[in-house]
Amino acid sequence: MLRTSRTEDEAAAAPAHGARSVRFALAGLSLCMLLPSLGTSIANVALPTLAKAFDAPFQQAQWIVLAYLLANTTLIVSVGRLGDLTGRRRLLMAGVLLFTAASIACGLAPTLWLLVAARAVQGLGAAIMMALTLAFVGETVPKARTGSAIGLLGTMSAIGTALGPSLGGVLIAAVGWQAIFFINLPLGLVAWLLARRCLPAGHPAPAAGGARLDLPGTLLLALTLAAYALAMTLGRGHAGLLNLALLGAAVLGLGLFVLVESRAASPLVPLPRLREPVLGASLAMSALVATVMMATLVVGPFYLAGALGLGAAEVGIVMSIGPMVAALMGVPAGRMVDRLGAPRVSIGALGGMALGCSALCVAPLALGVAGYLAPVALTTACYALFQAANNTGVMADVPPAQRGVLSGMLNLSRNLGLITGASAMGAVFAGAAGAADLRSADAAALATGMRATFAVGGLAIVVALALAVASRKVVRRLARRQA
Repeated sequence: MLRTSRTEDEAAAAPAHGARSVRFALAGLSLCMLLPSLGTSIANVALPTLAKAFDAPFQQAQWIVLAYLLANTTLIVSVGRLGDLTGRRRLLMAGVLLFTAASIACGLAPTLWLLVAARAVQGLGAAIMMALTLAFVGETVPKARTGSAIGLLGTMSAIGTALGPSLGGVLIAAVGWQAIFFINLPLGLVAWLLARRCLPAGHPAPAAGGARLDLPGTLLLALTLAAYALAMTLGRGHAGLLNLALLGAAVLGLGLFVLVESRAASPLVPLPRLREPVLGASLAMSALVATVMMATLVVGPFYLAGALGLGAAEVGIVMSIGPMVAALMGVPAGRMVDRLGAPRVSIGALGGMALGCSALCVAPLALGVAGYLAPVALTTACYALFQAANNTGVMADVPPAQRGVLSGMLNLSRNLGLITGASAMGAVFAGAAGAADLRSADAAALATGMRATFAVGGLAIVVALALAVASRKVVRRLARRQA
């Protein structure tokens, strides 16, 4: 067992921390959540510009996004565990500095592949911030306000996603593509200062048994996740031999990882906790829901442009509605979780998402743009509710020594869902539409693809809903036994 210092535990509960200190601490954590999501969305909109600037084909330019995603996904659990072992504030500050320095290197990169390398380092910094930000909630706010704080962080993530395309477009037009990376310098410095001044400074000491970072497990997990991410992203969702080989390597790597972790003295991932029905269900639900939400981002632009005949500017406006709804819903969602409890809100939110997916199968065909916007707004609002409830349910009672690694696992499940959604749901859409090139598909084919995609998405949400109901029954049964 890892012994957590009294300093860290006392800082979590000390009234002397004060309401003002809590507000500034949450401001720092909010910036640490904003920067990674902004780093993703702002680079996406710049890909055509960057491909032209470096005279590179689009397939090579895509590595600007892929390198960031791979580094973030493969290392997020490991850095969470490292924070548990070495002190979360110290590592969070290092992550902010790493992200900021890598952003400067991105802006100064003279070649495409140096930019890709800098983006990978930036992704590592983002992984540190994402893994540790949720872990700090239990140390900065009272337990009764955990849902509100997590809802605020969800709002900041949604704002970063929504702000990226418009801010990136303005910066590229006014200053140049370098500005989309240099904008992180002032934001990163403010985040670092707030973390240094306002977050509790804990110094966990390893137990006598010599708790340390599990290097074999870390390497195996990183390679396994990299193989899976590449299998899902290479080939634009078409399962070629390389994709199948990578997927097989990921399955083999997962088996080896479980074997190594079961024998490790200080495992990277607490396998016994994964066998707990509530935690396992929460991670599975997070992946399923993220898969469906990614489908709206992948399928939406093709359907809006090809089937509903919207122009590029109109598509951009309609696509921004979802992130805007998520941003507006974050804080109210957290308050609702504090008032009604995480299990009840999770079940209600998943029910709303299932309804939204059902509406997306039929409403756009009958009502046009309005028939698309209303179900997307409902689905996204319920997604914000689910995220606040699910994250709160996982993080509320986590022992301090495991906050970092479990926060990393929550983020990992979401990332894996996003990667799977981009590939698998995109493949469902293209397959149902019967078009190798979606840009040339007619409106009827795109409508068929839309129905199939969200029929599959609705089934995924029903599975998540069943898991939520089952886990709630388990909690109630355990409560009756303890009573």
